Amino acid sequence: MEDEQIISLYWDRDEAAIRETQIKYERYLTKIAYNILNNTDDSRESVNDTYLAAWNSMPPHRPSILSAYLAKLTRRISIDCFRSRTRDKRMASEYAISLSELDDCVSGGNTTEETVNVKLLADTIGIYLRLQSEEARTAFIGRYYFLDSIKEVAAYCGMSESKAKSLLYRTRTGLKEYLEKEGFCV
Repeated sequence: MEDEQIISLYWDRDEAAIRETQIKYERYLTKIAYNILNNTDDSRESVNDTYLAAWNSMPPHRPSILSAYLAKLTRRISIDCFRSRTRDKRMASEYAISLSELDDCVSGGNTTEETVNVKLLADTIGIYLRLQSEEARTAFIGRYYFLDSIKEVAAYCGMSESKAKSLLYRTRTGLKEYLEKEGFCV
């Protein structure tokens, strides 16, 4: 079923929307959740919560790209689950590993100034990524948005793992320099 048809089912409040979403996107969403949570049961629960969140948000929201919208919901729900699950102890997951790789580029503080500038920061990162090669952009987004492992990034970019690591390192270093040039404290 096409995405527009699935969205229409949500808008018509037809429960078939969830079934069709599950058929088309369950593997994709489970992979995103698993990369964050590193736990099959929690991943399944996050994906199920994604279906509920989609049901509750459509209408009034009508996403233009259903896969991206569902991915965003899954990431948010999975990250919330990860945070609550790991308050007392850190567990290895692609989410934790990828965040630690970005520590040198972007600070994790929550000052008022940083909160106000989040949109500006996101726009600046987007501009920087558009200036990069398609290969660097694909690897960066795969690693730090979809939280794919280095092995997975290397595979879909058609390169060795060491080249993927090197490309990501150079992209992060360039991002840090670009952000500093644009006036961000990193």
